[in-house]
Amino acid sequence: MSSIMNLYKRISKANNPPSVIPAPDSRPLKIGMLGAALIGPLAVVGPARNHPETVLYAVAARDQAKAKEFAEKHGIEKVYGGPNGYQGGYVELCILASVLRIFQCEELLNDPEVDVIYNPLPNGLHYEWTLKALHAGKHVLLEKPSADTAEETREMFNLAEKKGLVLLEAFHYRFHPAIQRVKAIISSGELGAVKHISAALTLPRLMGVPTTDIRYNYALGGGSLMDMGCYTVSVLRYLASSEPISVLSAEHALYVPPGSPPSFKPTIDRSTTASLAFPNDVTASLKCDLATPPKFGFIPTMPEVIVTVTLEGGEIELFNFVVPTLYHSLKVTPKSGNGNKKGKARVEKVYTFKDGGMDGKGEDWWTTYRYQFEAFVDRLKGRTPQTWVDKEDSIANIYWIEQIYAKTGLGSRPKSDFALPQSD
Repeated sequence: MSSIMNLYKRISKANNPPSVIPAPDSRPLKIGMLGAALIGPLAVVGPARNHPETVLYAVAARDQAKAKEFAEKHGIEKVYGGPNGYQGGYVELCILASVLRIFQCEELLNDPEVDVIYNPLPNGLHYEWTLKALHAGKHVLLEKPSADTAEETREMFNLAEKKGLVLLEAFHYRFHPAIQRVKAIISSGELGAVKHISAALTLPRLMGVPTTDIRYNYALGGGSLMDMGCYTVSVLRYLASSEPISVLSAEHALYVPPGSPPSFKPTIDRSTTASLAFPNDVTASLKCDLATPPKFGFIPTMPEVIVTVTLEGGEIELFNFVVPTLYHSLKVTPKSGNGNKKGKARVEKVYTFKDGGMDGKGEDWWTTYRYQFEAFVDRLKGRTPQTWVDKEDSIANIYWIEQIYAKTGLGSRPKSDFALPQSD
């Protein structure tokens, strides 16, 4: 009964984090959000509200009514809307004491009050709007995948370095103690050397991505490997503590829109599977699927959100590595004696760093996004974050996504034609 109550309290607090008001004499970091994305409340709204050094200050969206609604719901002070809401002339809506006032102002990216830009735009727009934000002197929290190509990702980080700004690709799961505990067990040598790692992130068709979703849009960087697959590529690389050597095999199931003519040429992977080779004879496999069809045409499948590490002396399995705050199970199963039989397994629950015998801040209700936000603010404030996703890590992840796409024959998503002025 107590475990059920703890689950309820944890989820309730994660969904409605307590507000922390910045001190009157402090100068909190002011965050501007590009687009009123569905991920916004979980990724930034809640974490910013709960952090004593930040304020979600502004939101911009091309749909002015949507931006206004989002701001009113989440208590955001400034709203930029209309076709030029991200950057350009427009009408600003400012909410003060629940009274809406309309007046002309400069664009979000040029607002001197904004310190940080959160970019959750479609993948194909990451490169353009991250460059624009960095060019405007703003730090950027960028949703994954970083861009459509490794070349674009490198250019973004190069500009951030040139400007002395912080750019973080938001692989939020990396900041949670559960996945870090898996890596710590591997590093301890308790179960010997790694032999194979597998990762799966799939949704059944009944729960999956609707056909109208932008993730099926090639021009916007769509595809299963770009969406769910970017997590699987990331976690394989993270737990292997090295980069792949090659893509051994890769296959996909293509997405064909309903009613498409026979001449239609698919460019989007609804699902992708791949096998990778790593140094020291380590192999890895991944599976991602935006909408897994029923088995035999009528038996629904179950979601898969799991990573499994096979080692010389046993196995580590983490169920729900992407959203562990909701629920997770970290099972460690050693081999029995000198044979291949499984020994007695132990199950760990690692909601805080203390739970896993590690150092770090946090509470059991902190989501992966809240842990990530803590590290992001630490870096912005000149402190050392508990963990980080650096430039080379981000470049490598999209590089190997491109290599898998090359193996399947689909190729990389289209590179942006945006370019900053030559001086930049």
